[in-house]
Amino acid sequence: MILVDVHAHLDHARFKDDLDDVISRAKEAGVKAVITSGVNSTTNRMILKIDERYDIVKASFGLYPIDALAAELDNDESLGARLSETYGTAGSSFVRDTETIDVDNELEWIMKNKDKCIAVGECGLDYKWVKGKEKEQQRVFQKVIQTVEKIKKPIIVHSRKAELDAIEMLESSKIKKVVMHCFSGKKSLIKRAADNGWSFSVPPVITRLQHFQMLVDMTNLSQLLTETDAPYLSPFRDRRNEPAFVAETIKKIAEIKGITEEDAANNIYMNYTNIFL
Repeated sequence: MILVDVHAHLDHARFKDDLDDVISRAKEAGVKAVITSGVNSTTNRMILKIDERYDIVKASFGLYPIDALAAELDNDESLGARLSETYGTAGSSFVRDTETIDVDNELEWIMKNKDKCIAVGECGLDYKWVKGKEKEQQRVFQKVIQTVEKIKKPIIVHSRKAELDAIEMLESSKIKKVVMHCFSGKKSLIKRAADNGWSFSVPPVITRLQHFQMLVDMTNLSQLLTETDAPYLSPFRDRRNEPAFVAETIKKIAEIKGITEEDAANNIYMNYTNIFL
């Protein structure tokens, strides 16, 4: 099978000691491309080095909503502890003595290095972890959207507990190639995003979560992609997630759609090429 992982975090510390093996297992499983996403200034540069090191890895420069507000949140120690435990890299601004990001400078860097990335993301809104900062997050996300409009790249969007606002902001933009990463919105919002022609990237945890099974059932195969969000969202409770495990997502999608795994994989790889290549 030809497989693709459109969203992973290969810069995460949990891959520090065996990334070569992780990439080898991905290739053995049939993975032809892994998009590894940055979340802030440090990780954007880290993933660029990973991109240069492995032929199947593609970089996506990101500005995670929480990291973008690090300067305003650096006194919230309880939030930092929760983020670092749950997200690791995505909560990196708290783990590394709080990395303060100059949003405008980072977006300028992304524009200058646009030819080195395949997409922009992970970016978006997160109302689960950061409450009372909705307007600030929207202001940053709007700047990201404007940057994406200028460089004409696909966008990979995080929208936890902020799905409606994220959709409305994207609908007001000129961006056509939108990937809703790990989308947790209700049925009406799934339909609304799908009607806009956007795509959904589905993690291997679909084997255990009915929500993603429902999303796949509702969505046309031509608008589905596979991701891992590695090292998170593993299909196996006792194992770190990694790109090779997109095969588990393919199995479940094939089952739900009533097609062969090979047909599911081929269609999703075609979706990947249509959006990113």
